Amino acid sequence: MSGLDAREDAGAVVFSVRVAPRASRSAVLGVHEGALKVALTAPPVDGAANAALVAFLAKALGVAKRDVVIEQGDTSRSKRLRVTGVTLAQLAALLP
Repeated sequence: MSGLDAREDAGAVVFSVRVAPRASRSAVLGVHEGALKVALTAPPVDGAANAALVAFLAKALGVAKRDVVIEQGDTSRSKRLRVTGVTLAQLAALLP
């Protein structure tokens, strides 16, 4: 899937994300070193970027925000996410 390190696990997709906060607009930029690179307008302060990432991916994938969970990397730009109710094909459709 275009170099994206992702796997299906018990009805969910688990993948890495690399966040670029304080961008001019929120968008999926592509794949960077196996991770989905996402630009966010939110700053990395008080969890604002994490909340923006969850909301952005939930809307883009058509799932509820509660279905997008940050498993690892709460305070890092590199994160591991689990999205329930999504397939690898739906995740691949986000790529530019």
